[in-house]
Amino acid sequence: MTALDATTRVRHLLDEPHHDGSEVYVPAGTPALGDVVPVRFRVPASGAERAVWVRTVRDGEPRIEPARLDRSDEHERWYVADVPVHNPVTGYRALLDEPGGYRWLNGRGVHAREVPDVADFRLTVHAPAPAWLSSAVVYQVFPDRFARAGSHDGLPGGELPDWAVPARWDDEPIPAGPGVSQQLFGGHLAGVEAHLDHLERLGVDTLYLTPIFPSRSNHRYDARSFDHVDPLLGGDAAFASLSAAVHARGLRLVGDLTTNHTGAGHEWFERARADRTSEEASFYYWTDADPGYVGWLEHASLPKLNYAAGALAQRMIDGPDSVIARWLRPPYALDGWRIDVANMTGRYASEDRTHEVARTIRRTMQAVNPDSVLVSEHFHDAGPDLAGDGWHANMNYSAFTRPVWTWLAEPGSGLGFLGMPVPVPSRDGHAMVGSMREFDAAVPWAVTRHQWNMLGSHDTARLRTVVGSRERVEVAAGLLFTYPGTPAMFAGDEGGLRGTNGEHARVPMPWDAIAGGDGARWDAATFEVYRTLIAVRRGSRALREGGLRWAVVGPDAVAFLRETADERVLVLAARAPWSGADLPRHLLAPGHDAENLYGGAALDVTPEALRLPGDGPGVQVWRLA
Repeated sequence: MTALDATTRVRHLLDEPHHDGSEVYVPAGTPALGDVVPVRFRVPASGAERAVWVRTVRDGEPRIEPARLDRSDEHERWYVADVPVHNPVTGYRALLDEPGGYRWLNGRGVHAREVPDVADFRLTVHAPAPAWLSSAVVYQVFPDRFARAGSHDGLPGGELPDWAVPARWDDEPIPAGPGVSQQLFGGHLAGVEAHLDHLERLGVDTLYLTPIFPSRSNHRYDARSFDHVDPLLGGDAAFASLSAAVHARGLRLVGDLTTNHTGAGHEWFERARADRTSEEASFYYWTDADPGYVGWLEHASLPKLNYAAGALAQRMIDGPDSVIARWLRPPYALDGWRIDVANMTGRYASEDRTHEVARTIRRTMQAVNPDSVLVSEHFHDAGPDLAGDGWHANMNYSAFTRPVWTWLAEPGSGLGFLGMPVPVPSRDGHAMVGSMREFDAAVPWAVTRHQWNMLGSHDTARLRTVVGSRERVEVAAGLLFTYPGTPAMFAGDEGGLRGTNGEHARVPMPWDAIAGGDGARWDAATFEVYRTLIAVRRGSRALREGGLRWAVVGPDAVAFLRETADERVLVLAARAPWSGADLPRHLLAPGHDAENLYGGAALDVTPEALRLPGDGPGVQVWRLA
């Protein structure tokens, strides 16, 4: 890393008022209707406020009540306001009465103008995700490409279905066109079980499997049945064995389910087409236009499910005999579900049952396993679907993946941008943080702190291909393991695997290279970055549960604080050399040194300031006493 000579250091942001939903500002726990919750606002001593008020919305009507000054010192003042939890989701924001006018403080920051309610802070009576998700690190496995049991790396053996195009383990995945979903590499669940040591060595504790049900594709999102595991993966017995092995190691197992559609070869759909008076016929949407039914995104191979049919809900999502419930029970004992295209489930034309479906799934899961997690897939603005009573969290493309990509993407790569008809843009740190704050503010903090943050998935290009260098992969990983939420990673990113789109990125894990140290196919240095950062996260409660204060936002570097009542951690991420910044000296208690947690460099502490270095690219993490 090379320091950049500059005389002008970036101005810090810690002289702005702040609030978030973490324990420093809001009492821990879930309030009940009728509770009064004391919420705290931090105002720097340099502030000019004459008073602080809190604005709540009760039964649709705004109300403004005064906050009281709780304590102050030479650095900051703390105000407390009592917020009545009169509605299941109670929005609030602070009004700062200042000379010449007033400013609002909400989840997006401070504003000297009028703002809509969508970014207000929120208290919710809905229980958050299970506590274990706060410390979880999720590892996503695409079964066909993770591992075969044994060392065989030729064409997959045994009898293959007629749709399969067999591939050798070291073949390149087809990126698009004919054969893209039929190319079969032959990974199976016994292979996953055989490589659980890799997960433990890395430090992850939650295995998330993409679909395991029989289908006519390698991705298996076109299920033919929800009653059994695909024999190509080893069948029900292999899944039960994997579950037992995962849980014996103290790990957790999350499954993947398409509640929005089935495959055209699904047993329900075949009965529906054969007999339009059958119960199963009510499970689907029928039209006069070809092919005669509604398909997901007009794909005839994926007929869409119609939740106006009560019998469908009973079979799929509602009650102890549903698909949702069955796989949560032993011997499979899933610890939760990730729901494919959750944003579309229950939505068609004038019908919108998405929230009802989410609440039903959650109720069913709670009855079988109260400690299970429910995660939605939603590629864009999930805010309206995340009030907290349905999905616990979302795969956080909008508030994390997209903005981080735009900040770290290799300029001119030409890679497609997550389904958009344009390449990944190159944007500065202001744009990245602006997007993060915008989308984070649209959901309750209880959701934000459990969102599945990702740098890539089986539906995206590989991180290493997006950012272009090991150094920028390290910066991205630094953000992933220090930002509020649950880190979720796609198997192979920890070794720098490459891929230009979702299909091409589903490259098989190169186990021989991992074992033999083949640096051309597996980057052991990147693995060590991931392993170390995961350990840093596990060793810090502030990184797992703390709030978020942005300290520096510049074009090429950002810094933020993660804080709990007993710990403060400072994170600096730089994509390139920059001019550095000075932070207030009082962030570090007198007589104490900043403890370096990652990055190797000591924090420069002067009598006046904490001086952030201008090196880059790189990431630094310090614990401040």
